[in-house]
Amino acid sequence: MKLKFLIIVMALAAMGPARDAPPPKEVPAAKPARPMSPEEMADTSEPEAERPELTIYEASEASPDDFQWTSRPVVVFADTPNDPAFIEQMRALRSAPRMLIERDVVVITDTEPQSGSDWRRRLHPRGFSLVVLDKDGQVKLRKPLPWDVREISRAIDKFPLRRQEIGRAGAMP
Repeated sequence: MKLKFLIIVMALAAMGPARDAPPPKEVPAAKPARPMSPEEMADTSEPEAERPELTIYEASEASPDDFQWTSRPVVVFADTPNDPAFIEQMRALRSAPRMLIERDVVVITDTEPQSGSDWRRRLHPRGFSLVVLDKDGQVKLRKPLPWDVREISRAIDKFPLRRQEIGRAGAMP
């Protein structure tokens, strides 16, 4: 009995002294219901005029060899420019260009299967396809569905050459 009484007294003492003030009034939070993604933060922090432009080429304008050791081509294939997956992918890529520019990404679009571009001969896409190449020209990622910039950026950050770049950037004074 004494032990129970002692535990109750200790619990009450741990709660601290009673407060005479009324509880604070709830102020509506100005925060969104969920945390913002990096893309959303980039969208709200940069006015349209200050947002950097992502470099986008048509497949006929550039060859895969033009980008070797300088850029990471992200190639977006579709059978037609009206393909909903192609439209969604291009909207996603344009929404947060800064993340891609930091990773030396250039976007190549190919919506004409009958043209037989160098990109199509080398990468053999079927329908909609997203292909990410590294600076050495090797295919590192193929996706049959659109990906957002955050997923693409995270995948690029796992590439060995990108890891070396990040390491060198940290070693700079």
